[in-house]
Amino acid sequence: MAEDLTLPPEWAPHAALWVGWPHLPEEWGGALDKARAEIAGFVETVSPHVPVRIAIGSDAAATAAEAHGLDKLADLVQVPTGDIWLRDTGPIVVYEDGRRVARTFAFNGWGGKFEMPGDKETAVAIAEAELIPQTRDAFVLEGGSIEGDGLGDLLTTRECLLNPNRNPSLGQIDIEKRLRERLGVARIHWLPQGLAHDHTDGHIDNAARYVGPGHILCQDPFGTDDPQAERLQQIKTRCEAIGVDLSTIPAPGRVLGPDGGPLPASHLNFVITNGIVVMPGFGTPSQSAAREGLEAVFPDRRVVVLPSSFLLHGGGSFHCMTCPIPASKDT
Repeated sequence: MAEDLTLPPEWAPHAALWVGWPHLPEEWGGALDKARAEIAGFVETVSPHVPVRIAIGSDAAATAAEAHGLDKLADLVQVPTGDIWLRDTGPIVVYEDGRRVARTFAFNGWGGKFEMPGDKETAVAIAEAELIPQTRDAFVLEGGSIEGDGLGDLLTTRECLLNPNRNPSLGQIDIEKRLRERLGVARIHWLPQGLAHDHTDGHIDNAARYVGPGHILCQDPFGTDDPQAERLQQIKTRCEAIGVDLSTIPAPGRVLGPDGGPLPASHLNFVITNGIVVMPGFGTPSQSAAREGLEAVFPDRRVVVLPSSFLLHGGGSFHCMTCPIPASKDT
């Protein structure tokens, strides 16, 4: 292990923010244009705060991005990519002995459920585009499955990281050893599971987020018919047991997909970048209170709520579709 190895927290300064851009119509159930409009709104909102790079997977996708005016707001970068969820297919950048190093972990389509051409090459391509040295790793790890506080604490779920569809030959002790060696974390806190109906097998970024050193944010159930109520209470109880500062915001409550089934909607799938926090909204009554809760834990940042319903139909939201590039330590 390097003498000085740190996983930077998401509120650390960003040199750039990568954003996924859909280019596979069959993955969006007829809502491709609506999902693109939500992403364009996100890019327009964050681009005054951070340089944005949009991962373009095809020439047709580039043309569509230009039609939304994104070439005037961001760099359109051709990289191999299938789906848009760069949090999981992109690199995880750490500070190692004072310099940035990109960890390019293996990716297996969330346990073999959604394998698309290009996704296994995305992390390496982004690291190369950013001119950041990289270490390649056969260990399967998705960025949305971990949350660090910048001081050595890490949150994750057993449902995802200990799932036999990721690293079947590794047990908890082996996985913790790799997390410490690759990311420089010291204390690993395991939640039993994330949200129900989540094809990522319970990613932490829908369940609990660090919003400061030793400060966790999770969600309270909203409404009498919240399909996540039991899991949200389990998540909160486990976070309380960690012994950190704990804040909560209301969950979206019952959000249904095009097929009438419940979706893993979460106001926690927000993006923190330079001077701003962007929270996904789903048009539910909890939205205003959730925004106020975020304003309370991020008093020095502007909090914006943007629509994310069609992104959710596709499998994620703003945090899932972005990959942050931390600033150099000397900037």
